[in-house]
Amino acid sequence: MDSHEAAPRPFYLQEIVTTDSKETLAQARDLLLEYGRFVTAQPGAARFCFGALENEAARLPLSYIEQGGGCLMAHSHGQPAAFIAWRTVPDSIERQAWELKRLWVRPVARGLSLGRVLTQAVLERAVAAGRRAIYLDTAPASMAAAYRIYLDLGFEPCAPYNDNPVEGLAYLRKGL
Repeated sequence: MDSHEAAPRPFYLQEIVTTDSKETLAQARDLLLEYGRFVTAQPGAARFCFGALENEAARLPLSYIEQGGGCLMAHSHGQPAAFIAWRTVPDSIERQAWELKRLWVRPVARGLSLGRVLTQAVLERAVAAGRRAIYLDTAPASMAAAYRIYLDLGFEPCAPYNDNPVEGLAYLRKGL
């Protein structure tokens, strides 16, 4: 390889769409459900509704597309490795804004910057779609790496904007 060529990325991103194969949709569902099992295992998550997440997973990607959003899956070394989703927030929170949801990177794929790359991909889609802001909630105590990514990418603390029952959440917003 020429020293001026960039090294190939050890991963690629795939937007999940309704016409994807059953295998691809199952892989995305598996990632989303892994995220849910991680969340429910954390202190303070007793009121997290895994059943609602199972319904969300069963309807992928429509559960996000129907809310003005979508979802992405990252593959590393040919295997599903990470997931992220987004949806429109109600105009009562902010017009032309999205909410970032369900960022999950499998432990085997951590250290590849997949969380940052997926978050950045959603930010780029938001800008292209004319969105004014992105909101999210996260649990810094159990999702410290994700929290650092969000802060590094310019998210700032904001008032709670939803009724998420998980304890110890940080609410963040990034203007675009």
